[in-house]
Parts: sequence; C-alpha cells; structure tokens
Amino acid sequence: MQKSIFTKYFSVCASLILVSIGILGSALMLFASGYFKTEKYELLQTNVVKAVDKVEANIDEDNRILMGKPQSYFDLLADAIGADFFLVDTDGRTAYCTEEYPCRHTTYQLTDTILAAMQTDGEYKEIGTLGGIYTSHSFTVGAPVYGSSGDLVGYVLASMNSTESMQNFLIEVFKMFAISALVVLVLVCIIIYFVTHSMVRPLREMSEAAQKFGNGDFSTRLTVYSYDEVGQLAMALNNMAQSLSTLETMRRSFISNVSHELKTPMTTIGGFIDGILDGTIPPEKQKQYLRIVSDEVKRLSRIVRSMLNLSQIEAGEMKLNRHTFDMVDTICQTLFSLERQIDDKKLEIRGLDHDKVFVDADEDLIHQVVYNLTENAIKFANTGGYIEFEFLKEGGRQMIGVKNSGEGLSKEEIPRVFDRFYKTDRSRGQDKSGVGLGLYIVRSIVTLHGGDIIVKSVQGEYCEFLFTLPPGKPKTQNKFKKNS
Repeated sequence: MQKSIFTKYFSVCASLILVSIGILGSALMLFASGYFKTEKYELLQTNVVKAVDKVEANIDEDNRILMGKPQSYFDLLADAIGADFFLVDTDGRTAYCTEEYPCRHTTYQLTDTILAAMQTDGEYKEIGTLGGIYTSHSFTVGAPVYGSSGDLVGYVLASMNSTESMQNFLIEVFKMFAISALVVLVLVCIIIYFVTHSMVRPLREMSEAAQKFGNGDFSTRLTVYSYDEVGQLAMALNNMAQSLSTLETMRRSFISNVSHELKTPMTTIGGFIDGILDGTIPPEKQKQYLRIVSDEVKRLSRIVRSMLNLSQIEAGEMKLNRHTFDMVDTICQTLFSLERQIDDKKLEIRGLDHDKVFVDADEDLIHQVVYNLTENAIKFANTGGYIEFEFLKEGGRQMIGVKNSGEGLSKEEIPRVFDRFYKTDRSRGQDKSGVGLGLYIVRSIVTLHGGDIIVKSVQGEYCEFLFTLPPGKPKTQNKFKKNS
C-alpha cells in the first residue's frame, strides 16, 4: 500500500511540476523576448532623439546640414550602444552612416512607405531588413529632421542586429531558468518523498486501529498529526471509536438495567404468591399483598410497553398520524386525568388562560409527551406549589413549556435526565412506580417530529422542560373530539 500511494502521489506531483515548469518556461521566454524588444526600442529611440537634436543644431540658414559635428556624434553613439546610425536626405538617399565610410548604402533609396511613416507618425519602428539593407532582421528606429523654418531636411535612423543579440539574451535567460528549475525539481522530489511517508504513517495507524475496532476493542485512539483531511479522518475515527464504546457501554447498561427492572417486580410477585400458597402470609393480609402483586404486574406491563414503543421509534417503524390540533386542549385533557394528584398536592395551574395553540403532529404521541412531562411535574412539585405552561413562537416553530416549582435539578443531573433508566437519587425516593424511560421516550417522540427538547432548572426554585413542534394552521371550522 505504501509503495502504491507513493508511486501515485509522486507521479501526479512530478507531472504537475513538469507541466508547470514547461508553462512557466514558455511564459518566461515570451516575456523576456517582449522585454528585450521593448528595451532595445527604447534605447534606440532615446539615442535617435539625441542624434536628431544634434543634427538640427547644425543646420544653416539654407537648410543645409553641416556634417562635421553630427558625424562625430553619430560615431560616438554608435560605439556606445553598438548600433548603426545613418542620415538620409528627403529623397531617402543615405548621406552618412557609421557602418562603413564611404557608406555602402549611399546609393540606396528608402521606400516611400518608410518615408511616409516617419513624416506622418513622427517616428518609424520595425524588426526587419529595412527594405533589404540588412541581410538579417534588425531593430530599426527612425525620425524626421526639420530645419529652423520647419522644413523637412532629412531623416535619422538607428539599427541594431536583433537576431544574434536576442538569441544570446534568450539563451542566457534559458540557462538561468533551467538551472533554477532543476534545483526546484530536486528539492520538490525530496519534499514529496518525506511528505508521502508522513502521509502513509497515519494511514497505517488507521488501518491497525480499524482492525482493532472490528475485533471489538474500542480503546485505541489515533494521534492527530494535523488538521487537514487526514487529520479530520483520524478525528472521525476517534469519534467513531468513542461512539461505539459509548454504545457498547449503553448496551451493557441497558441489559443490566432491564434485567434489574424486570427482576425486582418478578421477585416481589414470586415471593408474595409463594407466601400466600404456603400459608406464610395469613388470610387476612392476602388481599393487601395481592394488591401489591397487581401493582407490580402493571409495572411490568408498563416496562414492556415502553420498551416496545422505544424499539419501534428507534427502528423507524413508528408511523406518524399528523394533523392539526390544539395543544391547549390536549393539556387540559391531561390535567383532567391527573386531577386527583393535583388536588392532593394543592397545586396551582398557571398559563392556560391562552388562545388556541395549533401544532401539526401526531396527537396520540404528543398526548403521551404532555402526560409524561405533566405527571413528572406533579410528582416533583412541592406541596402548595405551582405548575405553569408556556406557549412561545421561536424561529418558525411552536415552543411549549411545562414548569413546576420545587427542588429542581442539580447541574450534574441535567445532562442525564433523558438517559434510559436514569433516575436521580431524589426521584428514586419519590417515584416508586417509574422505570426511568419516560423522559427518554419524550425526547424520542419530539425528535421524531423534527423538534427539540431542553431542560432548565434552578435548584431549590423550579424545573422546566421546553419542546418544539411544527406549527399548524387553524381550520376554518371547529371540530370537537371526544376525550379518549
């Protein structure tokens, strides 16, 4: 695997680098050629302007050029920049040039096109043979010369061989680029080698860890070397291992809790029935103990029913029968069924003086949510306290709150209240019939509807559960439903 990854990674990187070097080299040569041309044109243009100024300074009143000083100045400029300077008259014939004296171009007639370009544009530029004067391509710049009266008296041109000078310049540029590219290529190959090995090391560790996970050992944790994709994969595997470990712990805890919850009532039932059968329990107390047996049987039934509901929800087999209904009416129905417990604790009911609150949900399942939350609120409310209901709109969702006064929950208890079979120490003393699945089922049902549920509590003051549901649109006609 290591060799395969190295080969693929190195081949891709090397190909990209070579293509990039080729593109960069071509672009460099192109820009270098353009720079060379621009620099030579500017050099020739600057010196042609100087030569024109010198010639114009040596023109007499009859528009005749006094050749003494311009000739020596032309020779000086030609030696300084390595170019040919020559002066032509208005007919295009060469009067003087620095290439050879007497100038071999004195019989050459410049074309009318070249003369017209210098007269019209005030300058002339080309890369060519200047109409056949040169055997190879040259840079040429020309400009007209005017007398003191503004009459045209001639032209000054400067030429420099382009083929040889540009070729030499580009060869030097290519040599520098080739050496630099070779050095970069070697360095990159070395870097790729070590980077590939550093990439393979965490992949090898991940492979070994995955094998351990497959064998049921979730204790291994990968070292995160970076925060790139490989590092994110390592963190994902660590999170997966943590989740699998948590699930395994939950599975074992679930089996243990279920066994305990089923064993306790079954032991009680078996003990009391055996006591009645063998006469240990006298006849006058048998009814009392049979009532306890009946309560334990009901408790077993609740455990089984709750577990069946949970298995349906978690397996995705629970089908929602959605329709729009009034949450205030559902809460009132729940309170009527719990009226005796409310009266026993002398609780005040708050928040029901509210307009209708419509939600789009499964009414039977939401009734179970409201019943569980309200029943819990009654159990743990202080005598003479209150139960308060809240109805809020938040982010396009309908929020319902169930709040009770009383001892509340501690900070340590809040994160665990929705766990399966979880009971606080205080609830174990107050809630003998519960099995610790009510709030877990509540959260599962709310989540099934696409909502959220949270708990707020101030210890010694209150505890409040808030859950969200999709809002419903009220119907045009009221429909009265029978209480189930």
